[in-house]
Amino acid sequence: MTMTQDTTDLKDQVRRLGADFVGIADAAGFLSPDYTGNKPQDFMPRIRSVIVIGVVIPKGCVQPLPKGRPEYTNTLMAGTATLRVIAFRLARDLEKQGYLAALVPTEGSEFGMWYADRETLRADISLKYAAWLAGLGSYGLNQLLITRETGPRIRMTAILTDAQLSADHPAEATLLRPECAGCQRCVKACPVSAISPDGAFRPQACRDYMFLTLGGLRCGMCLRVCPL
Repeated sequence: MTMTQDTTDLKDQVRRLGADFVGIADAAGFLSPDYTGNKPQDFMPRIRSVIVIGVVIPKGCVQPLPKGRPEYTNTLMAGTATLRVIAFRLARDLEKQGYLAALVPTEGSEFGMWYADRETLRADISLKYAAWLAGLGSYGLNQLLITRETGPRIRMTAILTDAQLSADHPAEATLLRPECAGCQRCVKACPVSAISPDGAFRPQACRDYMFLTLGGLRCGMCLRVCPL
């Protein structure tokens, strides 16, 4: 089979397993000087591809916010659990073909365990940047990935692999959606003013609100008000 056919078959497999969308990022994109986060090459030196997969979050848990935060949080975790099963099966299949594969954590923190740095809140790689490289969307002012089909109402994970797959390309020339500049709804909706009109973001304020004020429940207001 050709690299293109292998990639097509892999994407079909991911969708059959229950994912709503999938894209392939060229791992070399993380070596761009414009990217300032942690690099997957630090974990897997011979990495070639980042397979980004995602599911859509049901509207029914988003629209009632700020009411129903337990339901919203539980639905997000269900999305996370679904993605882990899909990604694990895909990683095992890749290794049966002779490649290396590892799963990227979907949650920054979960069940008392922190996957991201507690202070900077940076993960080992930026899942949102991988999704942008894979042509799945662009960043919103709220620091969420905005997809064309369902806006920010998604959940994602990724598989790091040394398999050479046919990479997708960014659908947007810039990281930030241009519509955000004239919208500002997420700026006004944020209960702790973590989002600034100029694009600055205070992740620590977001973290403290969810874990100290809400006791670990997710907030979701910036996602709730996004019109995209």
